[in-house]
Amino acid sequence: MDRAEKKACVTALNEVFRKASVVVVAHYSGLSVAQMQMLRKQMREAGATVQVAKNRLAKIALDGTEMDCIAGLLKGPTLLAYSQDPVVAAKVAVAFAKDYDKLVILGGAMRKTALDVEAIRSLATLPSLDELRARLVGLIQAPATKLAQLTTAPASKLARVVKAYSEKDAA
Repeated sequence: MDRAEKKACVTALNEVFRKASVVVVAHYSGLSVAQMQMLRKQMREAGATVQVAKNRLAKIALDGTEMDCIAGLLKGPTLLAYSQDPVVAAKVAVAFAKDYDKLVILGGAMRKTALDVEAIRSLATLPSLDELRARLVGLIQAPATKLAQLTTAPASKLARVVKAYSEKDAA
């Protein structure tokens, strides 16, 4: 890698650290190429990204960003998983680490907040922004549904009573 490529890499990583909501740092030594491709695919499908970068360049890119607390985690063969949604990268990384024990989650950061392994795991259990939006829409629609059910309920009850009396008279 020549000097211009390193500078471009640092600039790109700096932009990632400024825009991402969450960054998860993990060791990936021992994962096969196929497993890494599978991890990248799962992250991409969920809306996150996995990137392997030189630790020294990543540390330079971290300077002056809110996520500079993860600089101490960048030792050895590390990968960075990041996303705009604060839950997605953690969720996919934790799920993948359960299936493949060679992926070892070290920690991460959510903006200025440093996250340890347990915090990443608890973050992975939270619903994503899309799931929360769907729940909110469901809660908003629920009263209208209940109201519609209430308006039709008296008519159906009356029909059942009339039917019961007609069946009683017929018997």
